[in-house]
Amino acid sequence: MLCAPPQTLRPTTRRPLPPRCSGASAPSPSPSSGASGGIRRLVLNPEGRAKLDARPDRDFYAFPRLVKHVDDGFLAALTDLYRERLRPDTDVLDLMSSWVSHLPPELSFRRVVGHGLNAQELAKNPRLDYFFVSDLNRDQRLELESGSFDAVLCTVSVQYLQSPEKVFAEIYRVLKPGGVCIVSFSNRMFYEKAIGAWREGSAYSRVQLVTQYFQCVEGFTQPEVVRRLPSDAGGKADSSPLAALMRLFGQASSDPFYAVISYRNLKPM
Repeated sequence: MLCAPPQTLRPTTRRPLPPRCSGASAPSPSPSSGASGGIRRLVLNPEGRAKLDARPDRDFYAFPRLVKHVDDGFLAALTDLYRERLRPDTDVLDLMSSWVSHLPPELSFRRVVGHGLNAQELAKNPRLDYFFVSDLNRDQRLELESGSFDAVLCTVSVQYLQSPEKVFAEIYRVLKPGGVCIVSFSNRMFYEKAIGAWREGSAYSRVQLVTQYFQCVEGFTQPEVVRRLPSDAGGKADSSPLAALMRLFGQASSDPFYAVISYRNLKPM
């Protein structure tokens, strides 16, 4: 197999992304056990993987969406979590990224690599040193060196993965030992593009689903769940009439924040 570098759309004066070596193995399409990084079991059944809109995702995301998909409270909670868990001068992979960065502005990193489905969006992200475009629902392989990242981040996008077991096995492969993966999400989605298991789930079941994505890959540490609900701010819920009406119909006044965190092999002290 030839080694080919990922599509790099940043100026050529920057360092090229290293190619994935031919010796790096992709996860098996069927469950395996015993090997670190192997898939122990499949989490989803065919119905759980299905989408209402069966068009290729590259077609759906052909045009840039330069909007924020969650509110400022969610984004602040996410940046605070990154501030707590990420170390400066490290290598970061922002998986399924977009045009905005949620990294703490005061932290500098050795390298931030972005991945997504729309090159125009990624080109506008000021924190990306490099980026590449690929559809993880067509090909789950990441053309990146094994053990080359200290952190892999995935923000409000995990609900669209139809083969999450293989993607999380790839996340494990590209992480360094002790590297962290942080998957964050809320209750928003492109409904027609979210998988059935996510569309039909509750907040609790979605947290459990992402937890199982980590647990199905041999070698990830026990996942940690972070929840910050709208009522957590100051210990009081919004008491305005509009917020009360939204709660009556099951709608929070702001976006709830969920994150599931796991490490490759061990959690650093």
